[in-house]
Parts: sequence; C-alpha cells; structure tokens
Amino acid sequence: MKKLVELALVAIVTVAIGIFAWTGIGNAAPPLKTAAGSTAEAHNNEGIEQYNQKDWQDAQDHFKEAVKADPQSGEAHYNLALALDKLGQHMSAAKRFKMAADVGQNNPEIQNSGILKAHLKMLK
Repeated sequence: MKKLVELALVAIVTVAIGIFAWTGIGNAAPPLKTAAGSTAEAHNNEGIEQYNQKDWQDAQDHFKEAVKADPQSGEAHYNLALALDKLGQHMSAAKRFKMAADVGQNNPEIQNSGILKAHLKMLK
C-alpha cells in the first residue's frame, strides 16, 4: 500500500511539472522598463530591483504603485502580472496580463511574451 501511495505521488508531481512546462507558466521572464519620464518610472524601477532580488511581494507592491501612477503603462501592468505569477496568483496574473496586452498594444515585448500568452489561455 505504501508503495502504491508513493507511485501515485510521483505520478501527480510529474503531471503537475509537465502542465506547468507545457503552459509556460512560471517560466522566467524579465520585467520591462517603462518609457523614460513616465509617472510610473520610479516605482517600476524599484519593483524591478525587488523582482531581481526575488522579493516578489515588495516587487508586487511597487508595481501596483506604478500602475496607479500610470494606468496606461503596459509595462507596469505586465510587471505586476509577473510578480503575481511568482506569488502563485495565476488567475490574477492572467487578468493583469490581459490588461498589459490591451494597453501595451504597441510594445512587441509585451505582445510576443510567452508567459503572457500562456496566462491568457487561462481566461478562455
């Protein structure tokens, strides 16, 4: 019985890893800089610094402030989505990636992002 439980656990972990790898969720994606002079720039830059130090919560807080400062910054929405993803809040990240795609239509880094596309599939 113990062996059966161990095999089942290994199978579940293997499937979960496969799903995450297949969808692209959790893949490393660098945060994006805002346009120079953007009202979101200071908070976005601080968020990037925290993100690069793997302090996902502080990064999220700064990216939220960046979005408040400039709601039309696709980069700020995108970076907030990255932080939400790192915090395991995938549905919230998916919604924020959708906002990033909508307001960042002219940014090819946002539009061509694999992690963004993977999360948008969750909304369908």
